[in-house]
Amino acid sequence: MDDRSELLEEHLAGLRAFVHLRLGRALRGKEESQDLVQSVCREVLSDRSGVPSRTGGGFREWLHRAAENKIRDRWRYWKRERRDVAREAEVDPGAASGSALVDWISPSRQAASREELAALERAFRELPSDYREVIVLARLRGWPHEKIAARLGRTELATRTLLSRALARLAFAMEES
Repeated sequence: MDDRSELLEEHLAGLRAFVHLRLGRALRGKEESQDLVQSVCREVLSDRSGVPSRTGGGFREWLHRAAENKIRDRWRYWKRERRDVAREAEVDPGAASGSALVDWISPSRQAASREELAALERAFRELPSDYREVIVLARLRGWPHEKIAARLGRTELATRTLLSRALARLAFAMEES
């Protein structure tokens, strides 16, 4: 296994979570997050140039940027006039099949997992935008508070407080649902 494969394996769970949260409901009705993750991984493994090293979180940041670009490309594809997802009727996400769960998991556990995921997505969507952003930057991208503070135009202490409040509100919303 080469260095890139090891890096991908190390960051795969975070990439899956990042793509799933960034995908959005409308696009998720057309694209499976796992398919986009696989596409990003395939591109990373086939591209022999421009892949950062494992040091300093550069690879994770580069990987997430590649995923964002992939999501943006797919959004543009589906947004074109004849395929505009905004013109379609909304489907209940709990009723949708095509789960990435493996077949050996019981149907009741699959249903419970879909419900938990839908509740998490709902709770995440209902958070204020600065809460969503700080969670994505800190927990999915793994940025240090210094970098988050610079991005958000706040002090490091303020971003730590913001993250703490965001996670507490997300946990509270999950308990409520």
